[in-house]
Amino acid sequence: MKEALKRIVRIFVTYSIRTISLLFAVSVISFVLVSASPIDPVQQYLIGLGTAVSPQQRAEIEAYWGVNKPPIERYLGWLSEALHGNLGESALYRRPVATIIGERFWNSLALMFCAWLLSGVIGFGLGCVMGMYQDKWADKILKKCCYILSSVPVFWLGLVLLLVFCVWLKWFPIGFSTPIGVRSEDVTFGQRMHHLILPAFTLSLMSFSNIALHTRQKLIDVLSSEYVLFARARGEGKWTVLCRHGLRNILFPALTLQFASFAELFGGSVMAENVFSYPGLGSAVSAAGLNGDVPLLLGITLFSALFVCVGNMIANLLYGVIDPQVRAFSAQNYRS
Repeated sequence: MKEALKRIVRIFVTYSIRTISLLFAVSVISFVLVSASPIDPVQQYLIGLGTAVSPQQRAEIEAYWGVNKPPIERYLGWLSEALHGNLGESALYRRPVATIIGERFWNSLALMFCAWLLSGVIGFGLGCVMGMYQDKWADKILKKCCYILSSVPVFWLGLVLLLVFCVWLKWFPIGFSTPIGVRSEDVTFGQRMHHLILPAFTLSLMSFSNIALHTRQKLIDVLSSEYVLFARARGEGKWTVLCRHGLRNILFPALTLQFASFAELFGGSVMAENVFSYPGLGSAVSAAGLNGDVPLLLGITLFSALFVCVGNMIANLLYGVIDPQVRAFSAQNYRS
């Protein structure tokens, strides 16, 4: 019991140190890149207001936002406030950054979780089918489809699906996460899912091809192994061999790719949310970048990095549950 508790504490401390170091590095790099951007946040703010201001008023706005301070001083001031839980105020939305992230996170989480689940299920299932029917017509057709989908940009695919299913067939709404003119508390679960299906399906098509192709190759390697040949010699069928010997061996690399796609989902969600006008973190970070909203951009960047770190940590913990060799190797390392 004590050994298990010590191992848990060591894992927690190790991941905490790595996460804090990564967040600090991400904040520094993001701040440097935003500071080097040619976009003037004050000018973008004045354009959004649609009113002309005097040079004195502009100077007051710059002093209020701290734009006229040196970059190092601005970063240290932001870092000091961030360590106290204050991520600043968005210049674009005129609201606290933490509030905006908290409101939009759930929309993005629902979108990315559905897309992540669909890509994993579809990719793993198609990979098994292609591996079982290697070099046959089903394998050739599905493999070509995976190659095509992996090379198509997500925004172009989203526009095509939007045109087909929303404009021509009218099966889904054109955009947004809720019906227009309906209060958020009056929106039903079915209406939210109706607005979520097409963006989630579009986002899932971006990453399931890699999972399908890797699962296919791994299953081909498993089916050509000696223990599978021995199982087939005993009279076991192809699908019985897959269930008894194949799934456990191909699940590990598929799970690795699935959790590694967290970062890709964040990048793809920016495009998908803008195409479908979906109010999530992706559309917010796009608007923040175009308008030079430094606090909002830094806050969403840090939050996305933290989200990816948590996903990788969950993947590493699940490895030990699925593969006993990984669990034994990790336990031996922590003892030493």
